Amino acid sequence: MAVPHRVLPNSYFNELLGEDVDTWLRENVQIYERRWCADGESTATLAEKAARQALERAEVEAADLDLLIVATDTPEYISPSTAVVVQHRLGAKKAGTFDLNAACAGFVTALDVGAKYIRSDERYQNVLIIGAYAMSKYLNLKDKKTVTLFADGAGAVLLRSVPNAGHPPVGFLASELRTLGEYHDWMGIYAGGTHEPITEAAIANHHHQLQFVRKFPKELNPTMWSDMARKLCHRIGVEPNQVQHFFITQININSIWETMDRLGVPRERATTVMHRFGYTGSACIPMAFNEAWERGAVCSGDLCFFIGSGGGLAFAAAAFRI
Repeated sequence: MAVPHRVLPNSYFNELLGEDVDTWLRENVQIYERRWCADGESTATLAEKAARQALERAEVEAADLDLLIVATDTPEYISPSTAVVVQHRLGAKKAGTFDLNAACAGFVTALDVGAKYIRSDERYQNVLIIGAYAMSKYLNLKDKKTVTLFADGAGAVLLRSVPNAGHPPVGFLASELRTLGEYHDWMGIYAGGTHEPITEAAIANHHHQLQFVRKFPKELNPTMWSDMARKLCHRIGVEPNQVQHFFITQININSIWETMDRLGVPRERATTVMHRFGYTGSACIPMAFNEAWERGAVCSGDLCFFIGSGGGLAFAAAAFRI
């Protein structure tokens, strides 16, 4: 994983907004600080750093990559893709590339896509998946609903083609994608595309920045996450309490806890990283996985569920045995 060096504690926003937001953030979402990019940093900066760390740990050269997917909705440019920038910086000359935008469900969606490339075509042996986010670039500093929550970061994993004759099977096991498109205009960045190009009017209305237009039902994520987890369990023939790790979108710790309670699984099996890093969108799930991996919590043979959700609304879940 990679995060910017710039740390913003909750006290920064107390001063910025002229009120106590620290208490609410601590008590309701357990965010204590977050990282924001400096002027010279961007999505590609973070993606490249996370990619290099993943390749070093896997002992794989960038030149051996066959495919590189960047999951982000804060791209380096409107066009071309962020993935081509990262491919060039890494020197991954034989890797095909593309960006994937499923908002904050992007990383898990990209895991699903990358695994299926490996399964369906023997040419793809090494697929690098990066979730990257630099939402600080799109925040209205006067909007308390967004500016205190969102932050920047990146996480990367390498998917490799290996023989799988063991029992139980390892690697990719199952996945599911869902969408509730009726929520597409409830939260997002609505200027900068063909619907509304960047104009003086768009800027005056803050349409070029992240906006919460309507409040989402608080039960939406726990209901969807727990249902998708149960469906994955049914497909691979396990019970929820047989899953060692849950890596879930880090927007609200209470939603994560409610999901675990609904599944009857101890809360501590869901790694959380919003406390130090805020909400990092498509990067938060690989960042949580990295946190668990670095402290030795993830062991060979562990069953892991990755469950993401984001604007649109898009949902993605995937089961892997590590």
